[in-house]
Amino acid sequence: MPRYFLDLYNGDGLTVDDHGQVFETRDRLRREAILILPDIVRDEMIENERTAITVKVRDESGRQIFEASLVISSGWCD
Repeated sequence: MPRYFLDLYNGDGLTVDDHGQVFETRDRLRREAILILPDIVRDEMIENERTAITVKVRDESGRQIFEASLVISSGWCD
């Protein structure tokens, strides 16, 4: 089975996945990439009024094959 690398982009820059993970299907890979976004945003949202997280998935050859993002913003109305 092919190995995929889920690199994370946030306000601090890039975190490269050096190890990768094996997924049985592209649908399972897509689900995993999307499922990790809320956990990461939850940790970062406390410190910032706006948080944007992007997961960019690379295949074994280094080619980007998928991308998912989550943006959360907050602010007082008064």
